[in-house]
Amino acid sequence: VQLQASGGGLVQPGGSLRLSCAASETIFKVNTMGWYRQAPGKQRELVATITRGGSTNYANSVKGRFTISIENAKNTIYLQMNALKPEDTAAYYCNLEGFTDPWTPAEYWGQGTQVTVSS
Repeated sequence: VQLQASGGGLVQPGGSLRLSCAASETIFKVNTMGWYRQAPGKQRELVATITRGGSTNYANSVKGRFTISIENAKNTIYLQMNALKPEDTAAYYCNLEGFTDPWTPAEYWGQGTQVTVSS
């Protein structure tokens, strides 16, 4: 499975960006798809995850500003980021967790897409 992320860029504080991540194929069972981010010198951290049924989980730092959504037919997730702050600057990574068969867990990562929030 390949995860293709896109949509990063440079934006001013208070601005918006929308990230997309498309999975090249589906697997036996997808538990969650989501976004993580890593700023220079920091550990990778959860941003948001979503299940195929639409249940979501957000980091406290992005609640009320970011919205994750899923388009199951296209194996694609989106991250709408509003009211961006300089501290949101990071490489954002797409993630998929699930099972390739009833017994084998799997986890996939996409390439990072850079989000820079600066005036």
